[in-house]
Amino acid sequence: MEVVRTLLCIGAVSALSLVAHSDKAVKALARQTLTLTTAKGAAILPLYLSLHGSPVDFGRAQPEVTRALIVFHGKLRNADTYNESGIDAIRRAGEAGQGTLLITPQFLEQVDTDTWRLPPNVLRWAPERWMAGENAINAPLSSFDAIDGILAHLADRRLFPNLKTVVLAGHSAGGQLLQRYTVAGRGGDILVKAGVHVRYVIANPSSYLYFSPERPVLGPRGEFTFEVPAKTCSGDYNRWKYGVLDPPPYAAEADFSALETRYVHREVVYLLGTQDTDPNHPALDKSCSGELEGPYRFFRGKAYFRYIQIRHPELAAESAAQQLWAVPGVDHDGDRMLNSPCGLAALFDTGACTTRILDPKP
Repeated sequence: MEVVRTLLCIGAVSALSLVAHSDKAVKALARQTLTLTTAKGAAILPLYLSLHGSPVDFGRAQPEVTRALIVFHGKLRNADTYNESGIDAIRRAGEAGQGTLLITPQFLEQVDTDTWRLPPNVLRWAPERWMAGENAINAPLSSFDAIDGILAHLADRRLFPNLKTVVLAGHSAGGQLLQRYTVAGRGGDILVKAGVHVRYVIANPSSYLYFSPERPVLGPRGEFTFEVPAKTCSGDYNRWKYGVLDPPPYAAEADFSALETRYVHREVVYLLGTQDTDPNHPALDKSCSGELEGPYRFFRGKAYFRYIQIRHPELAAESAAQQLWAVPGVDHDGDRMLNSPCGLAALFDTGACTTRILDPKP
């Protein structure tokens, strides 16, 4: 299968500002664009770009930038809301936030591009397919390709000569997207080779990608154990995005054993709100495959981290590359998660998170 290689061109600030006509579509569109060009054609990804709270030209050298923060929106595709949370986090970080370039991409769906009457080359996805790294419906580009493109651009030392750290952070559906990208994505490797430190902050996703057929159950002493479930959801529970079978084109030829080894060595912070415990939350994945991961997000996140620890005991060490941090008193609220003391520590290295969980229990 052909590997799609993403090159970059920078779109001018776009006039994506027609009046929306449907409550089902996004309420606001990102005003800048990144053009992703492949051998099969080009397509446009809307995004927000700012430095010190002001829009910046992604195509010009930015020697002031020492850190890039990439924030991924949730299921509602409300990049404007998440962009404001990112701006607030940079402000709250004080000196640690200085020199931070904020990038908030927007993964649109067909209803958005129809409602806003956008050009045919603006990327759009079938409902919720962007969060699983699937291809857009109007181009042979996936949401993973789009992230690769952003990271490849940041790796250009002519444009970002002083970039030291890149943090990718996703909440809810954005956390689902980022967790799968952290497994399969290739863009971070380019940055690491360029001498840039890369961290992935995965906050309150509904589900995680498992590398084997086992799923969490409660053990006899109230601990997490993992067994192949009797209920297999018509065989779908171990298919992508919950398992490694039938991955999207981006990862179609991947060796998932090798990807798992790479994944556990990547620097990951799982950020979980301790009050994200509603089993009937309207945005919770209630599918058969989702339910096999646990009753609510706080449980699912702790169970997944324990699963990874069991498969890779080195992750139980104090110095492990992957860590689980709890955010006390916060439910499914992206703004409060990112702007909590632990959120700011994960995004900007502002001190340590005092509520780290080394040995997760149900």
